[in-house]
Formats: sequence, structure tokens, C-alpha cells
Amino acid sequence: MPPKSNPEPSLGSPIPLGVETRRQILALALLFAPAWPISAAQGGPPLMLAKIYHPGIPLQNYWVSEKYDGVRGYWDGEKLLTRGGERIAAPAWFVAGWPAVPLDGELWAGRGQFQKAVSTVRQQTPDDESWRGIRFMVFDLPAQGGTFTDRLSALALVLQKIEQPWVQAVTQFKVASHMALNKLLIETVKAGGEGLMLHRGASLYQGVRSDDLLKVKTYEDTEARVIEHVPGQGKYAGMLGALLVEMPAENGRPGKRFKIGAGLSDEQRRAPPAIGSTVSYRFRGFNDSGLPRFATFLRVRDPVER
Repeated sequence: MPPKSNPEPSLGSPIPLGVETRRQILALALLFAPAWPISAAQGGPPLMLAKIYHPGIPLQNYWVSEKYDGVRGYWDGEKLLTRGGERIAAPAWFVAGWPAVPLDGELWAGRGQFQKAVSTVRQQTPDDESWRGIRFMVFDLPAQGGTFTDRLSALALVLQKIEQPWVQAVTQFKVASHMALNKLLIETVKAGGEGLMLHRGASLYQGVRSDDLLKVKTYEDTEARVIEHVPGQGKYAGMLGALLVEMPAENGRPGKRFKIGAGLSDEQRRAPPAIGSTVSYRFRGFNDSGLPRFATFLRVRDPVER
């Protein structure tokens, strides 16, 4: 049952796949056996996670792609999972004929349609009409051995066999300079995109956060856990003044705590995010104590994003 319509990715050009490339792919399939079994039995799948881009990296070593603002989706070879390991109730036609190998990607409803993607994915009873507006933008083969550059060729072959227009490989391309990268970032954001991703060509797939994968945005953003509701004063008396949040622990040390007061609507101040929930916030670098500067509330992180 094909979808009626879908958003169109717009950056870069697909990687050509000629006869010689096909032969190379077959050779790679024999050379690179799966590096390790991937399973969501213990919590979420071991996904490769991104750090924040920083100037000075050797850009020639990285592939560039658009950062799709959707819900991380992981196909474990049998079922579609969220980042946290919960099963996604996708329609049977959406995943029909998918391979018995893991696929890592983004369930995407188009630029500026993040909430649509979340509301569709979180439904326990899938709505066909909503799912016709979703694409699975695949960017990696987690269980495939070899470098990311090697895996791109293998991924192209795997997705060709699926032959479904709503399952697409994320277009990967090279950028010549940091100036060109910044220009592309500005153009992407103006067109409604969220940002860019950089993926080191020589990297293996590892379920950790590292410089092998970097996100490039016009602002930095991350998550923190709500620890306490700080009462408001003045015009916010009787409402929330700020959220006391805790950053994730690092290297065995407890996460640092700070307050987020900016970016909250009056409605959110009257009914604040629950203690223990995870919130996303944007910021501009860190001060000398390691706390984020100009932290601004973005949204409560939905369970399907975990």
C-alpha cells in the first residue's frame, strides 16, 4: 500500500551505483561480517550518538548530510524501535519486505514537521493516513563491519532491494571548507531544515557518543533532567519561576545543576514539566564553571525520543 505523498529531501546528490560499484559491494559483503549482534533486550539499542561540531576539525575526513528533525528509528531486523527500545506500532505495509539486518535512521515528516512525526510514531494503533506522510531516512547499517564510507555502499544496495519510496538513504556528500559548511548550514536553516550532520568516513559503528558523529546547528542544544520547580516571583508569583535541572553524569562524576527560566510560556509556568522528566534546551557555549550560557527552554522530551 504505497503512500499518497511524502516530503522531498533536497540536499546533495545521490551516490552513483554503477556495475563496478555493485561488484565492490559484493566483495565488501564477504569481507565485512557483522561486527557484533545488535539487540534491544537490555534497554535501548546501542546507537551511535553525536557530539557538537567544533571548528578546526579536519573536514576532509567527514561526510556531510542534512540533520532530519524527526524521531530516531531503529530497525533490529524484525521490528521498528525507538531510541529507548520501545516498539513502534508502524503499519504492516510500512515495514513489509524490510531486511533481516539492523537499519539506523530517522522517521521524518518533512522540514518543520517534528510534532507531526512524534504524534504519528507514538500512536499505539497506527493511522495509515498519518504514516503516509512519514519517511524512514536511513543513515547507517549498525551491524555491518567496515568504515562508514564502506557501509554507505552496502547501505545503497540494501535499500535498493527494499524498493519502497518511503525508505531512503540519507544523501551524503563532501564540503570543501568550513566556510562552505557554514554557508550550507545557513541555507539549510533558511529553507526550514534543522541543521547538518558530519560523519567521519573512517569510523566504525560504535554505540557511544564521540567525535565520529557531529551535529552542526546555528545554536547548541542538549537535554537535562528536571530536579526541582523553583517558585516564581513578581509577575510569576504563584507560578514556576525556573526549572532546576541536572546535566547527565560524565566520567563517574554527578551532573552539574543549573536553572532554566527563559523560554517557558505562561502555560508551562502554570503546569511545568514534571520532576524527573527530560527537557531539551538551547545554549551558547559554556562558562568557566562548565555550565551552559544563556540556557533557554525548548520542549519536554517525548518518550519516543529517548
